[in-house]
Amino acid sequence: MTPAGPAAAAEPFDPAGVVWTRLSPRLVTARRAVRTGLQVVPLLGLAVLAVLVSGWFWLGVLAVALTAAWQWWLIGRQVPAWGYAERDDDLLVRHGLLFRTLVVVPYGRMQFVDVQAGPVDRRFGIATLQLHTASASTDAVIPGLPPQEAARLRDRLAARGEARLAGL
Repeated sequence: MTPAGPAAAAEPFDPAGVVWTRLSPRLVTARRAVRTGLQVVPLLGLAVLAVLVSGWFWLGVLAVALTAAWQWWLIGRQVPAWGYAERDDDLLVRHGLLFRTLVVVPYGRMQFVDVQAGPVDRRFGIATLQLHTASASTDAVIPGLPPQEAARLRDRLAARGEARLAGL
């Protein structure tokens, strides 16, 4: 017989005794800025067509505006669902609301660790850390880290990975 209740259902994605570190709230702002920028061109184009060609294009303006509002709200919910935790032997990374994912990366399986920051990331003061393993299915990505935390985590994970490999 399996235990019932919310605690039993959440256990695979929230192991006992794990303290999760959240991402920077600046990731929400960065993602919203990118989405808003992508919505401006279709919104303006449809508005011009509605004025010059036909009033039916206002339905397109409404559809784009509703989609933008929904994405704005969704980004605000998705980013806080991300988290990572360092344990003695592995790194845990979780994300997702509807489709939840928990990736466990043993330190001894890490091949290398990347830190990346594109122009938008640099503008908002965040970076992305990516862990590469022998199996692509266990690679993990942690977006939205402050650059100092990304560098600290990169160095710490690389050192732990080397220590685990030396023990083999």
